[in-house]
Amino acid sequence: MSRSKSSQRWLNEHHKDDFVIKSRLQNWRSRAVYKLAEIDERDRLLKPDMCIIELGAAPGGWTQYVAGKLSDKGFLLAVDILEMDTVAGATLLQADFTESEALDQIRELIDGRKVDLVLSDMAPNFTGQPVVDQPRSMYLAELALDMCNEFLAPGGNLLVKTFQGSGFEELNKDMRKQFAAVKSRKPSASRPRSREVYILAKSKLKR
Repeated sequence: MSRSKSSQRWLNEHHKDDFVIKSRLQNWRSRAVYKLAEIDERDRLLKPDMCIIELGAAPGGWTQYVAGKLSDKGFLLAVDILEMDTVAGATLLQADFTESEALDQIRELIDGRKVDLVLSDMAPNFTGQPVVDQPRSMYLAELALDMCNEFLAPGGNLLVKTFQGSGFEELNKDMRKQFAAVKSRKPSASRPRSREVYILAKSKLKR
């Protein structure tokens, strides 16, 4: 099957991408690691003893980075619907986060720990149709926020990938009701033409 012109153009750009080349040289599983690293350096997200849940973890670039920042007292649970190769220092869960069964599995693995940080790099399988893709993207971001109600401790933080468009402002408003501060981050590794934006919600409020 021949590729579309847009698909072929993306592949050509991807292979020439400086972050892709750099990630291969440094043995990271994806270029996305540089997005998290930039936000971490700016906002001091990660601390050695944290308990962290990572959603949308595959192929594992963020997982590698986070696990490398944690001490023996830290705990990282990386969740994705896709199978992932083992990452030292991380507990992996292959599950569909949109299903209630996945939450049951997360509860079991967290085992009563206080969660300090929720990371979400989840994105749907894009169709190229904004009227379909945007609601799906916002739905995943909203699920990550809802999850914080149960798992994230007061004072904890949430970093979630979103896309500018319908529902973006509403999500920001919902976050401001639950967190002391909400900020947008556009890392340099995010492609300039992409509508991708990371929302950092800091210091979950007590309810």
